[in-house]
Amino acid sequence: LECDLATNLVGQPLVRQQVMKGVREFLEKQNPEKPLVMSFHGSTGTGKTYVSSMLVRHLFQGGLQSPYVHQFSPIVHFPHAEQIEQYKESLKRWIQGNLTTCGRSAFLFDEMDKMHPGLIDVIIPFLGPSWVVYGTNYRKAIFIFISNSGGEQVNEMTLDLWRAHKDREEISLQDLEPAISKAVFENPQSGFWKSGIINEHLIDFVVPFLPLKSHHVKQCVVNELVQQGLEVRPGVVQEVADSIPYFPEEEKIFSRTGCKTVASRISFFF
Repeated sequence: LECDLATNLVGQPLVRQQVMKGVREFLEKQNPEKPLVMSFHGSTGTGKTYVSSMLVRHLFQGGLQSPYVHQFSPIVHFPHAEQIEQYKESLKRWIQGNLTTCGRSAFLFDEMDKMHPGLIDVIIPFLGPSWVVYGTNYRKAIFIFISNSGGEQVNEMTLDLWRAHKDREEISLQDLEPAISKAVFENPQSGFWKSGIINEHLIDFVVPFLPLKSHHVKQCVVNELVQQGLEVRPGVVQEVADSIPYFPEEEKIFSRTGCKTVASRISFFF
């Protein structure tokens, strides 16, 4: 996993450091005190979904297809606000049932920024340090929350630090954490709004994904060309990178869409 992150995850040293720290410490414990709970934050295309799928690929045979890896999307699984009580009941039963089958399960919650506030709190009993809940030992589970919220604040702070001549690679978690907390956990539209998950400090690692610069996008283009079995031509790499929108308007430092549209753009230039 460490090697894969170092080789294939572009421009996210903080992510690499936090994820490896979390996973290593967690897996080294024979009997962990609580499940591993990580929350990924950043704007589109910075690698949140990519890292979560990489993580389960290395930890579970079959990766995302493993019967012990479970993904939830608010749009797919919890679309109607008026059915929230029903969703709470089924989510609780689903997690309980799967942890009974295998205590080493992983649960990925996508687009937490679109989750109905209050819904996620039904999983609180599964995240804390109690030994048995509903007759299940669940401390070896992994929970990952993925969210675009906080991305704007991370982008703004990265831009401010860039303007203050601080190298992107020098940015620390301490620089970003307060802004993420405010944007994510104090936002009435967020799935974490007034959540006991926050109040009870059940998230072990808040992982910020930084906006990507042009040379990171080029790296993504090269990786994608190699993956598609295409020739890596410097001209094509440059053209694909140039076709992506950057911000701020004048300086054009960071990619608005990260590496998200790279794969679909390659065919225009080949």
